[in-house]
Amino acid sequence: MALRTIRIAGDPVLEKVCREVKEMNPRTQDLIDDMFDTMYDACGVGLAAPQVGILKRIVVIDCGDDPICMINPVITLREGEQTGGEGCLSLPGKTGTVTRPMHVIAEAYDRNMQKITVEGEGLLARAICHECDHLDGHMYMELVEDGLYDVDMEAMEEES
Repeated sequence: MALRTIRIAGDPVLEKVCREVKEMNPRTQDLIDDMFDTMYDACGVGLAAPQVGILKRIVVIDCGDDPICMINPVITLREGEQTGGEGCLSLPGKTGTVTRPMHVIAEAYDRNMQKITVEGEGLLARAICHECDHLDGHMYMELVEDGLYDVDMEAMEEES
């Protein structure tokens, strides 16, 4: 596995709509493994393929339960509302308040191209929405309600 370079806000690749994955191949399997490694190395809970410069509809998420890989995800249900701080590996050191659904259901394919349904509440729902936005060229800053704030990265590292 390898760590990929995370693209930072302002990189044009983050503004593009990603292509569907039609079939699984060894390169895409390697990409998925690299995305998980890159996400964990950066202490993130989610990562979308365009964040590592690849315009494919792939996201990986790990909110502490089971790691999830979603290929060609489509959110089919959004319910409720939650408002809270949100950050992004493509905008390090910043956070902002964003309102997202409290509960979502997404249809996707797993890394074996088997159809899956992923249901998320709270943080997982937020992560699914956040990462799926990346696949359509959107970043959370577009939804921030009260401006972006600096995050004390040193304090966060001491807490972990």
